[in-house]
Amino acid sequence: MTLTKKLILSLIVGLSSTFSTHTAFAQDSFPQNNIRFIVPYAPGGPLDTVARLLGEKVQKASGQTVIVENKAGAGGNIGISTMLKEKADGYTLAMGAVATMAINPWIYSKIPFDASKDFAPVLLVADVPNVLILNKEFAQAEKIDSVQKLIDYIKANPGKLNYASGGTGSAGHLAGELLKAKLDLDIVHAPFQGANPAKLSLLANQTQLMFDNLASAKTLIDDGKVVALAVSTHERSPFLPKLPTLEEQGVKDFDIGTWFGIVAPAGTPEAVINKLNQLYATAMNDPAVQKQLETMGSALKAGTAADFAEFAKKELAKYKEVVKTANAKID
Repeated sequence: MTLTKKLILSLIVGLSSTFSTHTAFAQDSFPQNNIRFIVPYAPGGPLDTVARLLGEKVQKASGQTVIVENKAGAGGNIGISTMLKEKADGYTLAMGAVATMAINPWIYSKIPFDASKDFAPVLLVADVPNVLILNKEFAQAEKIDSVQKLIDYIKANPGKLNYASGGTGSAGHLAGELLKAKLDLDIVHAPFQGANPAKLSLLANQTQLMFDNLASAKTLIDDGKVVALAVSTHERSPFLPKLPTLEEQGVKDFDIGTWFGIVAPAGTPEAVINKLNQLYATAMNDPAVQKQLETMGSALKAGTAADFAEFAKKELAKYKEVVKTANAKID
């Protein structure tokens, strides 16, 4: 080997060693400052509750304060865009969700970020099925106890039934529109300002059906206030194991749930993302956090940042087709 080749080889080895040392240092030393965690929804909701609980665990483990900040508006877009404007150093995070990361990019005519490239996913925290529920009085009067019987009733009474949702662009809205499109059903969408008023309308028989998140729906089911027909995801929920999926009842390729996870701005160093994943995954697997997630209907265990990135990519592509099928748009 010539002197020049030896010199080049030694430089490569030296640079590689320096890079490895720097990466290890970045991961081991992070965080050295407070972490700002943006929840793009109002205080008191499930994402806010989980973000604060996780923050407490991460704060205790890291010795740095985790400041949870609520920035609601525009279906979560305002909070997410606020996070994306900050430096990509791992000290500003946000709770991304199916709405902001997979639905809004296709349903809003204008959106201040590109969901395909602006996020650095850290950890998927929860994945919750929706449940198709009916007003009890209506279901009992018409003897509807299966998806097929509901379909038969709608076909015989086009335009008569109203389905409630927590608003245009919500997972419940898209689930309803997808059901309409797949089965050529004539039912009327009744959007409300949030899931709670939508449920109140269902209980009052002002609307007759809706897709509600599992935790909320289970409470109504257990209390005997509604009739449950199906879960909206590929697999049954361990929290309602006897309730079949829509796919089991003949509605092909129906998979709509509600999920959320932690994201950072794209460009955040990989070593920092890995350390954040480590901190938040440990927090997520804490028994107190798992108990809270279970009350929401999620049985998910912590995965890697790469797992979440792949999941988010598939969800973005899936909802492009769902929104197209549902013909749902917000100007």
